Amino acid sequence: MAIDLKNFSPKELETLIANASAQLGAARTAVIKAARQKIDALLEANNLSIHDVYPTRGKKAVVGAGAGKSGAVAPKYRSPEDPSITWSGRGRAPEWFKKALKRRGVTAEKLLIDGGSAPAAPTKRAAAAKKAVRKGAKRVVRKRK
Repeated sequence: MAIDLKNFSPKELETLIANASAQLGAARTAVIKAARQKIDALLEANNLSIHDVYPTRGKKAVVGAGAGKSGAVAPKYRSPEDPSITWSGRGRAPEWFKKALKRRGVTAEKLLIDGGSAPAAPTKRAAAAKKAVRKGAKRVVRKRK
């Protein structure tokens, strides 16, 4: 069933592609429908449900509880208005977090679940940079004397 496409105009080719795409979609839908009917018949004949065969199929993923490849992430921030609402600090900031930061005196550290009593320890790079700045400042003072 070879079709010589060289003799078709661009408009005819576009029409052919559109018709072929529609036909492909209809054929795929028919195959899926037939497969579902076979699966449903097999499950019914064995008195099973899809959840018996595939326990995790059909359940919606819960964000934060095993979502993603790296596993669950503990919540880091808590909403001041509703303590049951939390955010891990990853991804896009939720609206409640953005609104809370706009209030006077509210910082991200104050929204930490731990209460933000202890600031995060500086990294080695930050500590080295701070130390280098101090040394540089001492040298400048010595040169002026």
